[in-house]
Amino acid sequence: MPSWENYSFAFGPLVALVVVLVLVLLLRWTFTRGRSLVERPARPGGEQDYGLLTAVAAPATFVEAELLRQRLLTHGIRATLAPTTAGPRVMVFPGDVDLAHEVLRTAP
Repeated sequence: MPSWENYSFAFGPLVALVVVLVLVLLLRWTFTRGRSLVERPARPGGEQDYGLLTAVAAPATFVEAELLRQRLLTHGIRATLAPTTAGPRVMVFPGDVDLAHEVLRTAP
């Protein structure tokens, strides 16, 4: 009947090898491009890259865009500020486009 004493010299290195292999697999999975669970930094896209959202204003700076977005929010219109490749855009859903244009045409 074999006992563990006969194989005890191999047990320590075998456990160390298994631990190193598990760590290698976890690190490869974590740092492989395209399959990581870590969120990537946001990249600006074109106006068409924001799904259902429609641009209603194209201000020159992000400060102006935020002021316009806040004005829309105070009138109950859901709006977001999107950094596009053409500059900042204030975007709303298609159902709110006409109302947003009306609110933005009026003086603050």
